Amino acid sequence: MMLRHKIIFLAVAPLSLALAAITVVVRQQAAELGLQQRASIEAAYVASKQAELKHYVELALHAIRHLYDTGRSDAAIKNEAQQILADLEFSGDGYFFIYDRNGRNIMHPRQPELVGSEMWDWHDSNGTLTVQLLINRANQGGGFVRYNWQKPSSQTVAPKMGYVDSLPRWGWVVGSGLYLDDIETALAEIDQQVSGHLRHTMLLIAAIAVLSALMVAFAGLLLNFSEQRAADAKLRHLAQRVVRSQEEERARLSRDLHDGISQWLVSIKLQIEAALIRIKGSPEQAVAARATFHKTATQINDVLAEVRRISHALRPAILDDLGLAAAVEHLCCEWRAAAGESNGAELVFESEGELASLTDVTNTVLFRVAQEALTNVARHAQARRVTVRLLGAKTFVMLQVEDDGKGFDLAQVSEHPRRGIGLSNMQERVEAVGGHLSLDSSAAGTKLVAVIPHRPCAAPSHD
Repeated sequence: MMLRHKIIFLAVAPLSLALAAITVVVRQQAAELGLQQRASIEAAYVASKQAELKHYVELALHAIRHLYDTGRSDAAIKNEAQQILADLEFSGDGYFFIYDRNGRNIMHPRQPELVGSEMWDWHDSNGTLTVQLLINRANQGGGFVRYNWQKPSSQTVAPKMGYVDSLPRWGWVVGSGLYLDDIETALAEIDQQVSGHLRHTMLLIAAIAVLSALMVAFAGLLLNFSEQRAADAKLRHLAQRVVRSQEEERARLSRDLHDGISQWLVSIKLQIEAALIRIKGSPEQAVAARATFHKTATQINDVLAEVRRISHALRPAILDDLGLAAAVEHLCCEWRAAAGESNGAELVFESEGELASLTDVTNTVLFRVAQEALTNVARHAQARRVTVRLLGAKTFVMLQVEDDGKGFDLAQVSEHPRRGIGLSNMQERVEAVGGHLSLDSSAAGTKLVAVIPHRPCAAPSHD
């Protein structure tokens, strides 16, 4: 074997083994991350469904509370309450049902053939004694029960989560339920997306492996060691792409959260429907209905404020529109309104120099560092005065966050597996764009300085 062939083999073989090992590790880590993501999303979905369902039942009980509080238990007052609950519906397949304590169905608007049936021993396709579980849970003060039930819109049996509560004086168990088949559909789509991303990643790793092998082979043939510098530059560029992709993902998530707020609006709609029913009643009920409308208007404003807050936290539009200085100043104003009012801390923002010519990556990194630093000050520092400075020089841009708080042990926090995550994130962000992050903390306060080199774009000539 010729010497150049040996060089190529000794260069390509370790590279191939390393890339194969990386491929296995990346695939395994991506699969585990996908499972964790799926579990987190499923838990979030279920928690959202539970909160929504409990709220529905509470609103339904509130709609008949004025009848129940009369102290009457005659058939007329019960029939009126049944009619109100039968008229309430939500989400297409959402309705309310009533059982007595012995398992007899009193009201079921979607399956009237069940009314009057003794269903104590009824069980679903999994053998679950559904009605017994519902009644027992209601007798325990209310709660959630999972079971299978026929879905009205499709006439098929689907998994369902119910919430029940009791009206002891009438001997009623009142409840409702949400079907969970949409969660399974959403999780299936997520699995498909994760699988697609994994395949794409594997193809990308394979392409990188082939390209790297060719480059190493070419370097071995030419014995040109300058490729090492080119590889370092590519790694820095890849790190910048990773930071940019993270921010793009945050922006996409910000848009998605706007659509997810619709569940809150459905709850508000149900309150309005209940108020509309009550406004047709007695003058006292009409007054209560108007109060409900005022409360609903306040809740709508809260929902809008929450949408704006989440969207701004994920990706502030002002950073793209007006630049780093305006975005950090706005961040400081928000900090004063939140943390400043709660603990009386004073925050001073200072900005000088040329900051308009910074790249998007530099803007994003420095904004995230400022955001993380101010979050840490609000949570841990107990500071009375905080100063945030931005300085744009010819060859670098500097961010400084200083407070007079109680400080912390930097070595101890850095070694802690959880408490040092924020500091590590700031360090990695700054180093990924070729910058330097320094941190000094003592009992007199904490000072954080991030410096990132840059070369401003030359102004156009006007010859």
